[in-house]
Amino acid sequence: MYPGVHAVTTPDKPALIMAGSGEVLTYRELDERSLRLSNALRAAGLSKGDVVAVLSDNDLHAYEVYWAAVRSGMYLCAVNSHLQPDEVAYIVNDSGASALVVSAGLGALPEQVAELTSGVRLRLAYGGPVAGYGDYEQALATASTEVPPVQPCGADLLYSSGTTGRPKGIRPELPDRQVHEPGNILVDLLRGFYGFDEDTVYLSPAPVYHAAPLRYCATVHAIGGTVVMMERFDPEQALRAIERYEVTHSQWVPTMFVRMLKLDEQTRHRHDLSSHRNAVHAAAPCPIEVKRAMIEWWGPILQEYYSSTEGIGMTMIDSAQWLEKPGSVGRPLLGVVRVCDDAGDELPAGEVGTVFFERDEIEFEYLGDPEKTRSAKHPAHLNWATTGDLGYLDEDGYLFLTDRKAFMIISGGVNIYPQEVEDVLALHPSILDVAVFGVPDPEMGEAVKAVVQPAPGVRPGPELERQIIDHARERVAHYKVPRSVDFVDEMPRTPTGKLVKGKLKARYGN
Repeated sequence: MYPGVHAVTTPDKPALIMAGSGEVLTYRELDERSLRLSNALRAAGLSKGDVVAVLSDNDLHAYEVYWAAVRSGMYLCAVNSHLQPDEVAYIVNDSGASALVVSAGLGALPEQVAELTSGVRLRLAYGGPVAGYGDYEQALATASTEVPPVQPCGADLLYSSGTTGRPKGIRPELPDRQVHEPGNILVDLLRGFYGFDEDTVYLSPAPVYHAAPLRYCATVHAIGGTVVMMERFDPEQALRAIERYEVTHSQWVPTMFVRMLKLDEQTRHRHDLSSHRNAVHAAAPCPIEVKRAMIEWWGPILQEYYSSTEGIGMTMIDSAQWLEKPGSVGRPLLGVVRVCDDAGDELPAGEVGTVFFERDEIEFEYLGDPEKTRSAKHPAHLNWATTGDLGYLDEDGYLFLTDRKAFMIISGGVNIYPQEVEDVLALHPSILDVAVFGVPDPEMGEAVKAVVQPAPGVRPGPELERQIIDHARERVAHYKVPRSVDFVDEMPRTPTGKLVKGKLKARYGN
């Protein structure tokens, strides 16, 4: 399924609404404009398997570009619009993009990128003129509206968030089907497990370039529902959007929950959320007390999944299951979970190791990095793959994540998982954001360090440090308690909520 199917049956139905402005893109418009752009791409010499990059803020036009690529058998590379020019250029060049479509709303960034991406053949800008780019609207106006006899299905080519180094492109194999034919696994999952259908109104508060919002919004279009996309996340505006547009489904990351929970009681309960039936969350671990508070507020509508941009597997857990297994990310839905030690041997229930998914076929590659592709596979089982997360299975087969392998602290020979300490500090009233990691220590090898962004109006200093350490000591084993706390004005997180812990660790010689 794709928007062209719904353009025939419900042409005037909103495919996408911008939450703040109320601007609407109907299915008729999405189908016609993506068709025109796909014909413009072909006229410029692009063909099946080529890469179309889009550099955009949250904007209606981003999905015109998405569907133009996908209905042409091409790869759509959505680039993080919060990167620096050289970082954007690295992704555009590394992906081999033949076309680059940008939003004028990003200021000087697209123009700076143009100077660094000489290999791009077609450049278009929407939302206003951008030096070095052709006019997007003019390109569409002069393009053909003839539907090609075949429309092979394309795919996305997305880059890892780069929280532990240079981002890597994740390129799947192209589907062996036409864009209108069934076979989209995500369509089947969202229909079957979350109740997505033609009446779904889906709120997307996250940046459009990130894997989950990009794919879920596109899946809503494939099914025939309506996407409500926030220009940017704001906790109160998100609640207002649920009420205004009678949102039925949504997707979040845990930092958004924390921001909403820290609204005052009157603001939190001001809006009618009765239409809201399913609140999906993923992308980062959710502290137990945060999730418990959200279930108490919104009811048992929270649905969590654990997956990755690589698409190697998926677990899922609903609210009722989570209340029985607090902290779990569920049981496998796609693939079989295997937890292995450093030698690759499977571990029994309760023991922490590297999380692998076993699938009949795992077909992806890290673009231009065969060594990283190889290292993501189990040494003895090539159909087992990992993204480097650590965790354990309980006796009932529920998966619990402990942290990423790169962030595990070894202090005095004991393994410490920073996520556990971060979780107990997340809702401390004086803390807006927190990161915990190991720093070099001459006696213990590594010592536990906490870096905190204080809540607005809270004064950092020795007294707050003592409060935070005491708070942790009451809730975790003493050897896990931070030895010291440093304070920062802002924590380095991606706009999708992932902590860029490597940047913090680098300040301490790690």
